[in-house]
Formats: sequence, C-alpha cells, structure tokens
Amino acid sequence: MQPSVVPELAHTHTRPIHWVATAAALAGVVAFSSVLQPDAATAAPPPGPQTKSAPAHTAPPDPAAAEFPLDCGRMKTVVKKRASGDLDGDGRPETVAVVHCDSPMGTPPDGVYVLTQGVDSGEPRVVATLVDPADRNNVDDFAVRDGEVITTLFGYSASDVPSCCPDVHESVKWRWANGAFVRSAPSAAKSV
Repeated sequence: MQPSVVPELAHTHTRPIHWVATAAALAGVVAFSSVLQPDAATAAPPPGPQTKSAPAHTAPPDPAAAEFPLDCGRMKTVVKKRASGDLDGDGRPETVAVVHCDSPMGTPPDGVYVLTQGVDSGEPRVVATLVDPADRNNVDDFAVRDGEVITTLFGYSASDVPSCCPDVHESVKWRWANGAFVRSAPSAAKSV
C-alpha cells in the first residue's frame, strides 16, 4: 500500500501577513479586556442576620455620672477608687467603683459596684454589687486585671468590734462566669 499524498496546505506556510493579523488580533483582545474589567472585590459579608459589634474604642462608664444604690441621707456619695476593663468579654469596658458616703466622722463602709454603659441612654448604670456597704467592709488594695476584680477587704469579726479597728483582713477576687460575678479567695487569704 502506498502512502497517501496530502497536498500542501496554504496555512502551513507562514507569511508576514499572518504575523500582522495575529498581532492585530492580540492587540484587540488586550484592549478590549482592559475596558471590561470586573468590579473591585469587597470583603462585605453576605446579606443575612447581622449582629452589632462594639465600636473599636468605647470609653469606660464614668462613675461620677452614675446613681449608686447607696442611702447616704443628706451626705454625698464619694467615689474612692475606680478601675476599668472588659470583665464579661463583650469587647466593651466596664468600670468598677469603690463608693461610700461622705461622712465627716469615722470610716464609712465601702460598696463595690460594677458599671456598664447604658445601651439606650448612654448613661452608666450599676449592673452588680460586689461588696454591699451593709457588710461593713472597707476596701484597701483594688485593681481590675485580666478580667478579674481583685481587692483587699478590711472587715469585722463581730458586730461589737469598733468601726475604727477592723480585725479581719481578706484578699478576694471576682470573675464573670455563667452570667454572674463569682467571688473567690486565694487559700489562706483571710486573717483575723
């Protein structure tokens, strides 16, 4: 059997006109593609239920503007100490304030209150009482660190101990857990 002879095809030999046509076609594709660019990419989330996040920088609540559940009669309340930090992990700072009545005599008992910024009004509001003034404690060392409120309390072992001379010294801390502030004390932290 003899091999078949294929006639020479015209397109198998390149000529200058072929190169010009190819270059013109490529130039047209490039020019056309620069006109038809896709829209810029965005990092927007897909539509659907949205949650509000805290602003990047939120000022902590100001205890001077808060109403404390403290009955001082005609006396004013005094914010003895304050510290701020994100205690509940929501990205917004809370303020913890040590407050007592401005008494001209003696050592008035302290209250320790947690404040948050009101969502609707913007006014600070008390959301927790960590130390009730009715327990007759005074706060010495006080700090907010790593989501914990840490303090040293001076109190009384009995009701007949004079207010001038607290006889109980206790280091305590509170941490937000399961929707409430949980109080704990390091071992051997209480002394009489």
